[in-house]
Amino acid sequence: MTDQNIASAEAYYKAYNDKDLKAIARHLCPDVQLVAPMGESSGREAVLEAAKRYLTIINSIEIRARFGSGDQVMLAYDLNYGKPAAICRTAVLMTFKEGLIARLELFYDARPFGNL
Repeated sequence: MTDQNIASAEAYYKAYNDKDLKAIARHLCPDVQLVAPMGESSGREAVLEAAKRYLTIINSIEIRARFGSGDQVMLAYDLNYGKPAAICRTAVLMTFKEGLIARLELFYDARPFGNL
């Protein structure tokens, strides 16, 4: 299951690169939880609203490393955002339930996003 979860995690972030909100939604449990430095959201619709805002500022995401164990996946990635472009080093701990993302916990320095 770990390899499937890693593939699903990568597909989820590919959907961000493609700016495809429907594809993002397909990876989320109905009761998904998002925990991020700038706030928390619960439920697919609330997480998709956060994703819509996120899509307006990102240029691309480049996954640098991936690790999986059981129902959890951790990715380290470079988030290219803004104009002029800048890089934010980011990590996410994803918990899967029945092949869907049940929890996303993001780790990054939120200070650059305070003015966005």
